Amino acid sequence: MSTAGERELPPYARVVADIRARIAAGELRPGDRVPSTREIIRERGVAMATATKALAALRQEGLVEAVRGVGTVVRGAPAPAPEPRGQGGQRPRPAEGEGRRSASEPALTREAIVGVAITIADAAGIEGLSMRKVATQLGVSTMALYRHVASKDALVTAMIDQVYTEHALPDPPPGDWRPALELALRTEWGIYRRHPWVVRLTMLAGAVQSPRLLENAEWMMRVITAQGRSPDEAMKILIFVSAYTAGMALQATPAVVEEHEFGMDTEDWWRSRGPEFLRIAEQGRYPLTFSVSGPPDVPEIFDLGMKLLLDGLAPLIQGQTGPG
Repeated sequence: MSTAGERELPPYARVVADIRARIAAGELRPGDRVPSTREIIRERGVAMATATKALAALRQEGLVEAVRGVGTVVRGAPAPAPEPRGQGGQRPRPAEGEGRRSASEPALTREAIVGVAITIADAAGIEGLSMRKVATQLGVSTMALYRHVASKDALVTAMIDQVYTEHALPDPPPGDWRPALELALRTEWGIYRRHPWVVRLTMLAGAVQSPRLLENAEWMMRVITAQGRSPDEAMKILIFVSAYTAGMALQATPAVVEEHEFGMDTEDWWRSRGPEFLRIAEQGRYPLTFSVSGPPDVPEIFDLGMKLLLDGLAPLIQGQTGPG
């Protein structure tokens, strides 16, 4: 049962306090797996970003660590088996070109690096990502990462590729252009909601142009050109719809940013500002703004706006008017 003090903590900190207490009490022992993000979401009723931030905070405290193929476990598990030695007790020489590396590094892979980097960015934003943080969470030296990724820019590109690989669009696309574009926009919207840091990097003028991102653009242009539009016309339409999805995601970002910084769910964010909103409402200067029934349902608004946008673009996509 949580204390009154714990109930005043933001959601992610309550999760951290609970797991920390279970570790201190011996309920979770070294090597035991702690609840996963999905289990925390299900058991605590919090958002994905809150669960992710809680596990990241526990890793930063040194209480838990990520183990490939197992999940997040309590640190302090039994040490790995001793390094094998040759005759006379001598360590065997590394294979040619293998070089020196720590005992924890042989299991290091590019996939593990990218996965941990995505987890950090989900919890702290792309500004909170560093090669040092990735190395710390993997328990390796920072230099060890550079055997698998050439630079932080290369890592960010690989992160974008991984996210879009996990949400790949079907090939071939649906035969009708409208459900195809709706699928593409909803997929991108889902990516932005799960990984808010992605939106600023993947807009057409963004910093990253990864292979998977280009494949998504190519997929949508195939859908449009199949209606008889030229590649130039298809690109203009792609800019229209991508700007809508990115813009809506940016509208939704402030609450997500608050959640990353202070551990607040969207509902908690609105509740925390209740007294402030009430004081402004009592001034009587904004009667229409404060007559709404509650916080906007952003996903519902996204669906409505997408349908209206495609209604407006239908003549252009179907060739009933020119782009000018």
